[in-house]
Amino acid sequence: MTLCPATSPLSTTEARVLATLMEKARTVPDSYPLTLNTLLLGCNQKSSREPLMDLSEADIAAAIDSLKASGLVRETSGGRTARFEHNAQRGIGVPEQSAVLLGLLMLRGPQTAAELRLNSERWYRFADVSSVEGFLEEMQDRSVDKGGPLAVKLARAPAAREQRWAHLLCGLPTAEAGGASNPGAGRHTGDASTQARLDQLENEVAQLQAQLKHLLCELGLSPLGQP
Repeated sequence: MTLCPATSPLSTTEARVLATLMEKARTVPDSYPLTLNTLLLGCNQKSSREPLMDLSEADIAAAIDSLKASGLVRETSGGRTARFEHNAQRGIGVPEQSAVLLGLLMLRGPQTAAELRLNSERWYRFADVSSVEGFLEEMQDRSVDKGGPLAVKLARAPAAREQRWAHLLCGLPTAEAGGASNPGAGRHTGDASTQARLDQLENEVAQLQAQLKHLLCELGLSPLGQP
C-alpha cells in the first residue's frame, strides 16, 4: 500500500520529521537511525530548512506515531534509547531518485530543477538537470491507481526565469507565496528570489558597462562622464 496524498496528506510537522530522517540517513549515516532528541535537533536546525520550525519533543513524538501508523517510519529494536528510521521510498512507492527529490522539497520548499540538482549533491548525484526534470514529471503524472500525483510544477513567478516545483505530500500548495506549502515558506522563498534577481541584474549591468567601455575604446572615444 502506497501513500495517497489526496486522501491522506501529511501535516507539515510529519513532513519535516520524515524528510529529516531521509536527510540524516544519507548525510550522517554513522548517527542513523536517530534518537528522538537528535531528530528534534534536525527538524529545528537553522540551515537547509524552509520554513524554519520550533517543534517540541511532544510534536515530534506525535508525528512519529502518525508516520509509524502510515508505514513511513519504523522504530528500531535494541539499545536503551529508542531510535527511528524512515521507510519513505517503499511507503510512498517511488524509486530512490524520486524519494530524494521529495525529501528535498519537504525540507526546503519549492525549488527549480536546477536548484534541486545542486541541493541533492550529498543525497544523490543526478547526471544533469534533465534527469531531475524527468523524475519530477514522472511524479507529476503519477496515475490515480498508484496513489495520484506527488509533485506539481508551479506557475512561473514574476521576473523568474524558471518554474519551481513543489511536493504534494501535504496536499495542494497554497496560491499565495507562489506555491509554497505555507505562508511562512513563501515569505522566506520570496526574499531569496528577490535577492537572486537583484544579483542577476547587477551582474548584467556590470557586463553591459564593460561592453560599452570596450566599444568606446574601439571607437577612440572617452568613457561617458569624462572629457
